[in-house]
This record gives sequence, C-alpha cells and structure tokens, in this order.
Amino acid sequence: MSVRMTRDEAWARMAATHTGIVTTLRRDGMPISTPMWFCVYEGAVYFGTPSRSKKAARLRRDNRVGFLVEGGERWAELWAVHLAGVATLVEDAETIERIGQVQGEKYAGFSTPRSEYPEDTRRFYEADARLLYRIDPEERILSWDNTKLGLA
Repeated sequence: MSVRMTRDEAWARMAATHTGIVTTLRRDGMPISTPMWFCVYEGAVYFGTPSRSKKAARLRRDNRVGFLVEGGERWAELWAVHLAGVATLVEDAETIERIGQVQGEKYAGFSTPRSEYPEDTRRFYEADARLLYRIDPEERILSWDNTKLGLA
C-alpha cells in the first residue's frame, strides 16, 4: 500500500497549511531552514522576506531551495510534502499585488499590527523593502500520508 500523495493531494495540502519551512544555502553550502508564511498560487509557492534579510542574501548567491510542509502528531497521522526547486525574485507589480491579496486573505487575523512591534523591530520592517519570491519546483514532489494506511 502506498502512502504517497497524488500531485493534486500534495498541492492541496500545501495550500491548506499555515506555515512552511524554506531551506536556503549558506555561502559554505550549509543548509539553513526557516519557518515562513506562504501561499500557493497557480502551481507555485510564494513567500516574502525583507530585502536586507540573511535569507535574501543567501538567495542572491544561490537560489536553490527546499520547501517543506508537514502535519500530524501520532505516527499513523503523519504526512509531509517536500519540494526542491529554485526561488525566483518576482518583480512584476501585478503579480506582487495579487500575491499580496492572496496572502492577506490566508493570514487575515494572524498578523500583529506593526504599532505593537518593539521599536527596533518596527523600524527595521518600515525601513526595508519586502521582496517576493516564487518557488518553481522540480517535477518530482516527495510526499507521504500515513493516514492512507487506515490506522488512524
């Protein structure tokens, strides 16, 4: 019995998941994984980061990424979807606006108002441009869903 998800199941799980893990590569090749809010739109994963962030610097040097979403607590409930691909900086204003709307809808009620940030944090985010990246995944998607075993 296979626990692999279909392509459609994998994309649906990604779209419904709150937080994804984006892995970028340091200059020395060491992987660094960070949790990110993201959205799935037209067959790609989109996420944003401040332009002065370490993540943005790593992506400028090497745009290869891994992306993971997962869930479940008991072994019989565990599931995950992993993509490997490249992260491309999105510069098209129309796409940036559309993804902003999609992410705004997905995370409505979850954001902390900037007025509540500590002063240094607020200054950092207000002074820095936000970059939007699109992950274009390889064809192969690694996935599993232990609930397909019927043990949960």
